[in-house]
Amino acid sequence: MYAFYKFCHYLPGYKFIFYAYSLKKRASSLLWKKATKVFSFKGSAHRKNWWTHIQTLDAEAETTGMTLASAYPPAGTGLVKHSELETLSQGVIPQVNDEPVVSVLVPEALSWSSLHGLVVGNTSHERSGTIPGVGLVHAPFSLLPSPFPRQAFSQAIELAPLFNRLIDRVSQDANFLQQALARTRKADSFTARLLDIHLQILDKGVKQEIRLGLHRSDYMLDMATGNLLQVELNTISSSFAALGSLVTSLHRHLINWSGDRSGLEAKNVPENSAADTFAEALALAWKEYGDNRAVVLMVVREEERNMYDQYWLALKLFKSYGIKLIRKTLSQVIAEGKLGSNNELFIGKQVVSVVYYRAGYSPDDYPSESEWDARLLLELSTAVKCPNISYHLAGAKKIQQELAKPGILERFFENKQEIVKVRSCFAGLWSLEDENSDEIIKEAIRNPEGFVLKPQREGGGNNTYGADVSEKLIQLRKTDGGVGLAAYILMQRIFPAVHPAYLVHDGIWSCKETISELGIFSTYLRNGKKEVLNKEAGYLLRTKVADSNEGGVAAGYAVLDSLYLI
Repeated sequence: MYAFYKFCHYLPGYKFIFYAYSLKKRASSLLWKKATKVFSFKGSAHRKNWWTHIQTLDAEAETTGMTLASAYPPAGTGLVKHSELETLSQGVIPQVNDEPVVSVLVPEALSWSSLHGLVVGNTSHERSGTIPGVGLVHAPFSLLPSPFPRQAFSQAIELAPLFNRLIDRVSQDANFLQQALARTRKADSFTARLLDIHLQILDKGVKQEIRLGLHRSDYMLDMATGNLLQVELNTISSSFAALGSLVTSLHRHLINWSGDRSGLEAKNVPENSAADTFAEALALAWKEYGDNRAVVLMVVREEERNMYDQYWLALKLFKSYGIKLIRKTLSQVIAEGKLGSNNELFIGKQVVSVVYYRAGYSPDDYPSESEWDARLLLELSTAVKCPNISYHLAGAKKIQQELAKPGILERFFENKQEIVKVRSCFAGLWSLEDENSDEIIKEAIRNPEGFVLKPQREGGGNNTYGADVSEKLIQLRKTDGGVGLAAYILMQRIFPAVHPAYLVHDGIWSCKETISELGIFSTYLRNGKKEVLNKEAGYLLRTKVADSNEGGVAAGYAVLDSLYLI
């Protein structure tokens, strides 16, 4: 808390206001009213006996379940210390602009990438997204791993099985999903179509006893507080399990290969088994389905330059488990697919046990009614869906915001310690269509740099940042009486550590000031009441230039990276 207070003492304008709002979100309304005696929106704070005063408020608010002191505990009691945060900003590269070292490492990294399949389709080659092996180029990567606190990494791993269970429990609460997304339905036609399919599945009484989740929870380390804060939770098409694993292997190789020149130790780069663990989960779901003739269906886009991340999983699935995977677009599914007498799914003459979506998460994947018919066909089948429609909806941005509301986690968890652990990583999240939303909307218009405006979309390039937040909010408020606001949520903008890194694109390296986002993969499989699998499944680190807003690798904003634990 001292570190937080010291930070707030120097906070200019919007940043102080934002953190005050963050306190309001984390604490009860009763405590918030009392806390305003200490923190005011003008940016001032009582400088004497402030911590004692907050602890006194905590004692008065024990019955609220969340105290101000527990919302932001003192540095060193569960948070990353500020000395560690300062270390992050130094990076782990040998020396900034140490060209002799770089000139040796880059060719080795490029040849290793080519030999080990760390590749994507080259955007300059028109057929690179449709024909395997044509127009290959190395995936963009960081030459060396980026620093990250060991404690924060351990926290993220510990959270993985809790978020798996949370998604599973939310997915089973049909009323919660429909009610939470009711206003979004009116403002966003894509979400409305997904909700329609969800209702059709419920109305037809389709049983989905076997549920498979291949998830990724993304985090940033907030420099202001040292807290690990969740950016989003992905329940559909969680990509880069394979290529992310390869980058970890690349970094361990480069450290060992370079010897003392890097000044690093490979043991501090944690092992990354994401691709193997994803393949394991798909195989276990196939086994639970119980048909040895069956194949796994991967739903893909017609053009996909990240196809090799997908092909790696298909290869591992066959080599390790003898299971074949076929690739089909939604348009091919409706043309070739049908349901058997017991609603089993056939593609041609092949029975499908598991449907794994690597497409279907964007309106662009449904250019006609045929694609929507294909999605409904898949959902009506007895095949295991990854994700099924309820898991897909549970990963919506609006659901993320709803779960952050006081008292909502208690609907899905009985264990108070689990509730505290999950809630501890929530960033500030606000609805824009509630009766009390006007205050936060006005604040975001005045001070847009402290917020991110998020639509109900997956993939990079969808969010709104900076001055554009103000413009977009003003536009939404003026159009159709502000109905369109329900298609978005407002989120705290997280400011992570900036560190130097060597970024390699198209065989060319550059040294840039960067920030990183950590993704923790996880796998979950349940058959009826039996929890077959629930575990952390490796990680993905994406690093981008510090002044870039979006962070998707596939969208071209970031590079693949791995962790160097400190």
